[in-house]
Amino acid sequence: MDRWRPWLLLAPALIVVGGLLLWPLVRVVLFSLQDYGLREIVSGETNYNGFENYAEVLGSPTLWRVVLPNTVGFAVLAVFGTVVLGTLVALLLQSLGRFWRPVVASAIMAAWAMPAVTGTYVWVWIFDADRGIVNQLLIGAGLMDEPYNWFTSRWSFYAIVLLNVIHHGFPFVAVTVLAGLLGVPKETLEAASLDGANAWRRFWNITVPQLSQVFAVVIILSTIWDFKVFSQVYLMPGGGGTNREVLNLGVWSYVESFGQNRYGFGSAIAVLLTVLLLIVSVVYVRRLLKEDEL
Repeated sequence: MDRWRPWLLLAPALIVVGGLLLWPLVRVVLFSLQDYGLREIVSGETNYNGFENYAEVLGSPTLWRVVLPNTVGFAVLAVFGTVVLGTLVALLLQSLGRFWRPVVASAIMAAWAMPAVTGTYVWVWIFDADRGIVNQLLIGAGLMDEPYNWFTSRWSFYAIVLLNVIHHGFPFVAVTVLAGLLGVPKETLEAASLDGANAWRRFWNITVPQLSQVFAVVIILSTIWDFKVFSQVYLMPGGGGTNREVLNLGVWSYVESFGQNRYGFGSAIAVLLTVLLLIVSVVYVRRLLKEDEL
């Protein structure tokens, strides 16, 4: 009885987690194996077609020409920009005194606490073609003769999304890296300074190696978050499917499911995105386990 007691105590929580997380995932996998549309919803009948949805997704030129480059390319740039800016802000916070450090840290955390929907509409307003401050400044400086719609081009569209995501994500990296920076022994840095090492060499040869575990965690978490960006793309003008050149995996799945009523096809896209995120999550968990063993 004693051997089963921990499992009995954990059972309610495991049942809740399984019901809330695993069952929806199982349903999505089942939908992905069907030609599931409005007719199947109304009739309640199943229409299994094997792996045809997956074959159509993987054989679609949209996946390889538009969706995957948008998803992967954006995630790489967003993770790089978020980690670099967050690290620079962490170094700035480290140099501040006891009064200004919590003040500045609280100010930047406001960006992280801002809902993604609110932040997206702010950036849409900044780059709005008619009333946006960017167009007004460029026209006032004589760099443009007439307003430009930044949301029609694939590159300028994702440049705005990139600014939005980096602005929203860098506070987490800054606070996390700051916690690591405060744990670096001052004696080591002072000894390196006495040996003639400049600030860059002290940071690159002493600080970075000691923060390798911290950087691994923030990079992997940022990768997971930036791969599944949805609202920052969907809420932008043209991001809801009218401009198919800016689709990513999350928005493509939503548009096919609820815009085209192709729930099976959209579910197959969602499963592929989940598999990608699971691979990244496994790397994250393995990294944490190795950190615990150290």
